[in-house]
This record gives sequence, structure tokens and C-alpha cells, in this order.
Amino acid sequence: MAEQVELAPFNTGGTSFLRSCFNGINALTGIGLITIPYTLSQAGWLGLCLLLAMAFTTCYTGLLLQRCLESNPSIKTYPDIGYHAFGRKGRIIISTFTYLELYLVPTGMLILEGDNLFKLFPNVSMEVAGHYIGGKEIFVIGSGLVILPTMWLKDLRLLSFVSAGGILSCVIVITSILWVGAVDGVGFSSKGKLFELAGIPTAMSLYAFCYGAHPVFPTLYSSMKDKSQFSKVLFVSFSLSTLSYILMAVLGYLMFGQDVQPQVTLNLPISQVSSKIAIYTTLVGPIAKYALIVMPIANAIESRLPRYYNIKLICIFLRTLLLVSTIIVALVFPFFGILMALVGAILNITVSIILPCLCYLKISGGYPKWGFEVLIIVVIMINAVSIGVIGTFFSIKDVINKL
Repeated sequence: MAEQVELAPFNTGGTSFLRSCFNGINALTGIGLITIPYTLSQAGWLGLCLLLAMAFTTCYTGLLLQRCLESNPSIKTYPDIGYHAFGRKGRIIISTFTYLELYLVPTGMLILEGDNLFKLFPNVSMEVAGHYIGGKEIFVIGSGLVILPTMWLKDLRLLSFVSAGGILSCVIVITSILWVGAVDGVGFSSKGKLFELAGIPTAMSLYAFCYGAHPVFPTLYSSMKDKSQFSKVLFVSFSLSTLSYILMAVLGYLMFGQDVQPQVTLNLPISQVSSKIAIYTTLVGPIAKYALIVMPIANAIESRLPRYYNIKLICIFLRTLLLVSTIIVALVFPFFGILMALVGAILNITVSIILPCLCYLKISGGYPKWGFEVLIIVVIMINAVSIGVIGTFFSIKDVINKL
């Protein structure tokens, strides 16, 4: 998923098949897991078919990226693919979309922190200079203060180790929610809807967000000891991630039906220990991952500074400013579900579906060769553009309704 996006290549040539599968699953599963029941509620039970369609499509575009990487040994990162396909403009376009995603996903994490902490401590509020500050706002700011020291670190190996527990976190959250439903009395009695046409654009946008890990695939490929096994890594990673998403979606939708929140943890009864385990596990990940996600943005900004400006104090100031800006956005726009749908519709659809198709067609010389696969790729792109445009329209409409 977006949370694992990295623009710089890993050390090449040493990662085993099993470790690569682990990294792939960790990239594909993240905060999308807690929003997947809400996503299913938007489309109804038949929305599971759309989930599978998105999984197959994004897995295929991952294979297209692999073919691009195999075409030239000098290609190591996603921006490299863009440069090899379309020159400097291609690199700029891919980097821009990726940096936007790297900025907005951590912003969503801050909103998530504020919402879930307020769920645990609903009576928190304060007044400063005659201005009332609600609990969610306090927790967003507080989360930012906790994250701040990690932004100043140059060596993020410890945070990398913590965030690599993403798979374990997913298992804990799914198990805790299953326990809430089966043992703690919530039950699985909600029937839900079979199909909800009006919710399809939002659902497809959020599904795209769940599978938006493509910027990390080139670095994952470059790090592998046996690169010929990358297609198998994709198959294993997408299969297990999709099974996790389906299980979580079905559990959450059966438990809460159409009342499920954009973050299913907000539906959990906080009186139960299992609920608290799920919520606290959800809270730990963003704190550990935040600095890792925004680090490419910070490094890109610092690399543009004149050498005599690139000193530790200036870097600390810039990284602090970057964090503060995401806090401000999270306070002004505290709508987690809508923000993730926007990221999915505008950024993930583009980065994970449209651009891999375009880059592959350009690099392979497939434009003049109208075979069956080229036709499939064109159909995928047309559908992706349609989903992106319609999803963006409905997300902006939701924003207007909220404001």
C-alpha cells in the first residue's frame, strides 16, 4: 500500500523469496485494512467482485512494471521507469504523483490517530485564549508531537523494524475484531445490501487506495536475489493481501452493516479488551511509519538546498515544517474516508494502473502492435480513467457536503 512507498532503491541483490513476499504483503496491507468494511458497505455484497477485479488489475499492472524493469538493467526505481519511457517529463510526473501520495497518506494517518484516540478518551477537550479545542484536534496535535522526534532522525532502521511488524499488526486487528463479533456479543447479524450503485465510485476509489503499492515494486524487484521469482512474489503478496481484505470486509460488514464507519475501529465497543487491543494496534503503526513515509519528500527538498544550507539545523526545521503542514491539513480536513477516496481516485488509479500501462506500451513499443494484450491494456486504461474521474467527482462532492 501507499504507506510503504519508497523512491530510493534498496541494496541490490540480496533479498530472498520469502523476505520479498513479506515486504510485498507489508506494502499492500496497512490502514486500508480498517477502511475495507466501510468500502464494502458503499457497494454492497457484490462489491467483493469489484475488490477482486481491482486486485487482478493491479497485480497485472505490477507485472507490467516488472517487464519494464527487465527491459533495461539500469532501471531501479519507478521514476527511472518514467524516465526510460518518456524522458525527463516522465520522471517528473511519476515523482510528483508519488510525492503527493507520500504527503496525503501520512495526513490521513494523523486523522486516524485523532479519531481513534478520541474514541478511547471522548471527554478530552480544552480552551486556549477563549478558543475551544475539541478532543480530536488535541489528539491530532498530540500525535504530531509524539512523531516529531522521529522526523529528526537520519537513521530510521529502528523505525523500519517496528513498521515491518505490519503483517503481525494486521493479524492482531483481524483476530481482535473476530473476537469482538464472536465472543464479546456484537455478533454477525447485519445483512447489509446486495448492491448499491450510488456507492460504486467511492468503493472503487478506496479499493484502488488499498492496492496502491506500485511505487515500491521496482525497489522490491531490485532488491531480490533471484529477480525471476518476482512474478511469484506478486502472486503470493496479492493473494494473501486480498484474502485479508476479504476477511476483514466480511467480518466488519456482518457486524455493523450500513452503520460501519470509515474506520471500523470506531464501531468497536471500547468496554471490551479485544476492542482496545485492535484500536491500540491500529494506533502504533502510523506513529512508527510516519517518518519513513515522508522521508523521500524531506530528502528531495534537502537535496535541492545549496550545500552550505544543507546543515543539520536547517534540515530539522524543514522536517518540522513538513510535519506541521500535515497537521494543519488534518485539522482543516478531518475526513479520513473522503481523503483516502481522493487519494485512491486521483493518485492510486494513476500511479498503480494508468502509468504502468502507458510506460509498458512505450518501452515495449506496443503502441503500433494492436494484439490481444494491447487491447486488454487499453481497456484497463479506459476503465481506470473513468473510475478516476467519476471517483474524484463524487469525492469532491462529498467534501462540499461536509464543509
